[in-house]
Amino acid sequence: MRGEFWHVIEDGRRVMCDLCPRACKLQDGQRGFCFVRKAQGGGIDLTSYARASGFCIDPIEKKPLYHFYPGTSVLSFGTAGCNLGCRFCQNWDISKAREDDKLQAHAAPERVAQAARDAGCRSVAFTYNDPVIFAEYAVDTAHAARELGVKTVAVTAGYITAAARESFFAPMDAANVDLKAFSERFYQKLCFAELAPVLETLRWLKHESRVWLEVTTLLIPGHNDSDAELAQLADWFAEHLGADTPLHFTAYHPDYKLDAPPTPAATLLRARERALAAGLRHVYLGNLPLSVTAGRDTSCPDCGAEVISRSTYRITGFQLDAHGACRACGAALAGHFEATAGHFGPRRVPLTIAS
Repeated sequence: MRGEFWHVIEDGRRVMCDLCPRACKLQDGQRGFCFVRKAQGGGIDLTSYARASGFCIDPIEKKPLYHFYPGTSVLSFGTAGCNLGCRFCQNWDISKAREDDKLQAHAAPERVAQAARDAGCRSVAFTYNDPVIFAEYAVDTAHAARELGVKTVAVTAGYITAAARESFFAPMDAANVDLKAFSERFYQKLCFAELAPVLETLRWLKHESRVWLEVTTLLIPGHNDSDAELAQLADWFAEHLGADTPLHFTAYHPDYKLDAPPTPAATLLRARERALAAGLRHVYLGNLPLSVTAGRDTSCPDCGAEVISRSTYRITGFQLDAHGACRACGAALAGHFEATAGHFGPRRVPLTIAS
């Protein structure tokens, strides 16, 4: 299938991909950095369109999204490849795969949307690898889902051009953006990318779109967890994304090509305290032992009452009304809520979708 977001460059022998800031310039037969967008016949073809690495029903909290229909189920899927080169990738078997290694499932956008509704999923998530590189497939699936009343979620690193940003996010209801770190050096050395375009995406999502936004930062010991960097991140976040945008700090575990130790719980607790001190109201912690309860539940920003209680992706308490207002004081909580929370729990259910 022929993709969008490209143009023929001046020499007439190559095409440039306009989807992400890499701006890959490709001769006929060459693939971009992401591996799945290929120059062919004077344009760019999509080698992974309607081909997935698998489908699974997850709790929405696993994306992680804590203020978007809590407790509900989400049909999750991805393809293969990535437009970043993170040496610490936690999904490297998918994101670093050549597409023929992983793309086993064939499913048209309408079929994915129908499967999500049939399974009772509140939403569909484009995840596991970055949906920016399979933008056309994600967008078509998102439109099909919306027609059936199913919400849509993009789990992305936000590495996308301004030219492609609006059409990609237009059919998305929510996004969790992975802010890898808060230094250009980290992005260049460990992701082979740049920080600035990600910050542009975050600002655009918050101020120029209707997409519900949450942000995740994986803290890696010795690389992006210094007090100075955490302070810069928190202060920028408060100024540009606001106090009510949820921020998730998660613990790293050794994987792929980075030699770093697992993240201690104390590091995440320190990061959370700094973010709260900067004025953020909803700072969550992930990938920690059950004994660490800080950063797990949601409190009313006005009266402090616990309005959403959680345990291993299970909602154990819910004190919000259908408008997201605290039942104790009536203050509104930022996010998307219904009168009751879902009860999907921590299950992970593989799903087969016939093409």
